[in-house]
Amino acid sequence: MEFFSTLDPLLRTFWYIAMPVSVIFLVQSVMTFMGSDASDGVQADFDSNLEGADTPFQLFSFRNLINFLLGFSWSGISFYATISNSVLLISLSALIGVLFVVLFFLIITQLQSLAEDNTFKITETLNKQAEVYLPIPAAGKGKGKVLISVRGSVHELDAVTQGEKIETGTLVRVTDTDGKSILIVKSL
Repeated sequence: MEFFSTLDPLLRTFWYIAMPVSVIFLVQSVMTFMGSDASDGVQADFDSNLEGADTPFQLFSFRNLINFLLGFSWSGISFYATISNSVLLISLSALIGVLFVVLFFLIITQLQSLAEDNTFKITETLNKQAEVYLPIPAAGKGKGKVLISVRGSVHELDAVTQGEKIETGTLVRVTDTDGKSILIVKSL
């Protein structure tokens, strides 16, 4: 610790900020890659009215504080020997800290744009062809099953008809749904 006692107070402050923040950043990074802190940065760390915005990013979060302090402290250490004016050095360090937060926002936005919603919606079956898997009884006498492909995935779904019985292996077209999980079909 003798090394720190000989430093200028401003440089010592930058070092005292940089050391714990770097450790916290490394822990956050490891936890992120392990998947154990998936919600960090999505919720605000305080009660406010920020919930109405549909954004993947909250400005006031612990992760953003760490990102800001990381950029602030390490840029202060890096430019200390080059910039002798302490006001200019602190201002430049603060600007770089803000740039770290902006860079984190851009990275998170790009990563979230890679996400894909593969949730099956029964409305995607409308006007598609299906093959009867289990016979569909005549109107009002029960339900059968059809195999239908939606976005490259085959689904086995309950089906009813408003006409006569439809046998196994028959091709049908989905005309409507009950809004939940049953298809209404007719023979082709």
